[in-house]
Amino acid sequence: MKKYITKTLCLFSFICLMSCDDDYLSKFPETEIGAENFFNTEEDLATYAYSMYNFPDDDLYIADEATDNMNTTGSREIKTIMTTEANATTITSGWNWSELRNINFFLENIEKADVTEEVRNHYIGVARFFRANFYMEKVKRYSNVPWYSQVLGTSSQDLYKASDDRTTVITHIFEDYQFALENVMATRPTGEVNKWVVAAYYSRNALHEGTFRKYHPELELTDTANQYLQMAATVSKQIMDQGGYSIYNTGNPNSDYQDLFQSQDLTTNPEIIFANTFQNNLKNAADPQYMFGSYEPGPARDLLTAYLNADGSFFNANTNMSFVEEFQNRDPRLSQTFAYPGWQLYYTSTYSPGNTLYVQELKKNFTGYHQIKGFTNSPLQDIRAGVDVPVLRYAEVLLNYAEAKQELNTITQTDLDQSINLLRNRVGLTPMTIATPTDPIQAARHPKIGNTLLLEIRRERRVELALEGRRLDDLNRWAAGKLLEKEPVGMYFSGLGKHDLTGDGIPDIVLIQETDAVPNPKEKNTLGAELVYYKVGTVGNINANVYLSQGTSGYIVANPERGTFTEPKHYYRPIPASEIQLNSNLKQVFGWQ
Repeated sequence: MKKYITKTLCLFSFICLMSCDDDYLSKFPETEIGAENFFNTEEDLATYAYSMYNFPDDDLYIADEATDNMNTTGSREIKTIMTTEANATTITSGWNWSELRNINFFLENIEKADVTEEVRNHYIGVARFFRANFYMEKVKRYSNVPWYSQVLGTSSQDLYKASDDRTTVITHIFEDYQFALENVMATRPTGEVNKWVVAAYYSRNALHEGTFRKYHPELELTDTANQYLQMAATVSKQIMDQGGYSIYNTGNPNSDYQDLFQSQDLTTNPEIIFANTFQNNLKNAADPQYMFGSYEPGPARDLLTAYLNADGSFFNANTNMSFVEEFQNRDPRLSQTFAYPGWQLYYTSTYSPGNTLYVQELKKNFTGYHQIKGFTNSPLQDIRAGVDVPVLRYAEVLLNYAEAKQELNTITQTDLDQSINLLRNRVGLTPMTIATPTDPIQAARHPKIGNTLLLEIRRERRVELALEGRRLDDLNRWAAGKLLEKEPVGMYFSGLGKHDLTGDGIPDIVLIQETDAVPNPKEKNTLGAELVYYKVGTVGNINANVYLSQGTSGYIVANPERGTFTEPKHYYRPIPASEIQLNSNLKQVFGWQ
């Protein structure tokens, strides 16, 4: 049981209250408590520090939507940008600074507290960690932003300052990370930020900045990329050597990976650096029903083809295979991420066939694939409400380390064995070697990369972190946005007629011409179940239930138009036009207007 949740429930309620209203968040310290009556004890500092916590919950599992990992029928920012004439009047989110004010207010008042220097520096470190995270997201979005290290009043001239250049802001960010790494305590109560949480974000964002500078010549910072790549390698190795974490591996390659995303208690899992924890009737997890069925998201075949075969060989994405065939003898992570033939469905409210042996419900604009990673397949509310979310996994640190070392051209077989091969070992795949062969399909995904080992490290990252919200950031930093233009497709059908989707050799569905009538009564299979009939045709055929790429055969067409990814413009976002009207010193970058 996660008993510590009850101990911190009042703090959680405090966080929820503050996060509901930005105005309340910005006014709370001055008008509701008042600095003169607060910031006196360690308990005060801890309470305020909790108001800065903004870690993801299970929305993490759908954050890959509209990337090459996942199709969506919903509205997503990158999708809107690529398919419309987006500009600073239509893309208006992201320019919010109340979170920063909350952090800087804390830093300006912490000296009042009657605590030891060690405790004070710990909480200063926590605040600077959150400030670094805050600014890193701003830099990812806008590149140049104004740096503020103090609380601004309504009459402050700095409210109207120009943006600081990326180099200045990034320098401040990593000064904050370094201070936090040196001062945030390694041992803290479960659920609190500790040294290794800081280090994991430090590792992630140093890798991001190093690779972004390397692959984005428009910044004119290529010659400084290695500075941040070395930071990423150094901090990742520090976690590996001193953090005490390990890859969760009980010797069950067909379940260990998925267990990380279904656990009722991740607080003692050796792989978890930080979890967002939940417990029924105390802090309920969100109901995961939207992840499954025909709501909005659906994994894309492009992700499925990235998984290796079970023997470590490359999967031939150009071979037309049925749904059943493409799951046979594959990397076990595939069937712990995608619903596979024969999977049993026990809970859903967005899946029309109901609770049954899983048979895809085919619909226009959906791939036919369904996600089970992060989906709690239980009809019991107390189970669904208590599943923890692994916000930071040691697996990501190992991937950061391997990629940084390879980008620095200093990687060794020992490095691979201490990082990526621990992930492969969990699922029983053959180890990666320095002399790994070239997969032409992976090389085609990244045509500017001639380094075979780097291609395989990128593949391992995509597969291990699939549907955990890292994909868009990765494509942005690699300058691989053109991959977002590829139209997502779903499963393959060889032609009209009966098809088995459960892997038992017995047909479950029938594809018919869009001009044909569905028989009444419907034919039943040998199990006594009615066959499900679908009318198929090409995109735009109003009588078809499902679009296939060749009309009566081919891949399900989920989204016939992904739009255009304009480089380098679409790696950034515009400052909202309303903000530039208020402050004419702010300037758009890289073609935004």
